[in-house]
Amino acid sequence: MSYSSIIRNGIKLIALVLLSLSGLLESCSQQSGALNKKPSKTVLNDKPNNIKLNKMKIEIWSDVLCPFCYIGKRKFEAALTDFSHRNMLEIEWKSYQLNPHQETNPNKNSIQALAENKGISLAESESMHKYVEEMAAQVGLHYNMKNTIAANSFKAHRLTHYAKSQGKQQEIEEKLFESYFIQGKNIDDIPTLIALGVSAGLSEIELSKVLHSEQYSDDVRQDIYEASQIGVRGVPFFVFDNEVAISGAQESRVFLQTLEKSFEKWQKKNHKKPLQVIDGKVCTPNQDCE
Repeated sequence: MSYSSIIRNGIKLIALVLLSLSGLLESCSQQSGALNKKPSKTVLNDKPNNIKLNKMKIEIWSDVLCPFCYIGKRKFEAALTDFSHRNMLEIEWKSYQLNPHQETNPNKNSIQALAENKGISLAESESMHKYVEEMAAQVGLHYNMKNTIAANSFKAHRLTHYAKSQGKQQEIEEKLFESYFIQGKNIDDIPTLIALGVSAGLSEIELSKVLHSEQYSDDVRQDIYEASQIGVRGVPFFVFDNEVAISGAQESRVFLQTLEKSFEKWQKKNHKKPLQVIDGKVCTPNQDCE
């Protein structure tokens, strides 16, 4: 073998050794990094987004066509402003129909409809509606009963149930009352209800699907059935924690007193006593074992 061949073979051997060493060092570096890498930290106190906080439930049976329901809503809301635990309440509106057989007639107002349904004179009906307008004014509501449209409220109730499924029931209830008693809108008209829902942030496409179908009809009927089972004879009807009820548009102080008493009982029922712990050796999330 010539001297030059020996030199070339020696260079190749050195290159192979260096390449092997390089791979070995890289592998060691990766293993070292994996060993030194800190594991992702799990925070045990983090609350999942889908956890539902325990709250005291208040159910309110009402009808969109009921003038005292809107008045009662305002009085109840006034009590809520003075109730320090209002963020611990879950409020659900329930369906009720004062006149399930009412035919919608855009050419007839509630004054005329009441006179016909009750068999009283138009003058008597006007006097009764005038009294209601005066009561509404006392809580800041400006009813325009002559401008109302005689309508069946079943579709409106279906809308409230869809709104509840989307977390928008409170907004829809307010808009329905305002639309009927103040703005003189037809609350049995699908385009009107869709526009109302869109203004509350609901999907126009989904609203159209719901209102052009029979979706949530059973939910409305279920609410009405429940009302008959618990003795509801008229609305508004407020049920606090399924134990105490207020019938009618009572004064705000009555609502506040009932809220405070009901919440105190609810707290006692739902209060969790701290566990008596027998201490021993444990490992903590901080990886301390002692």
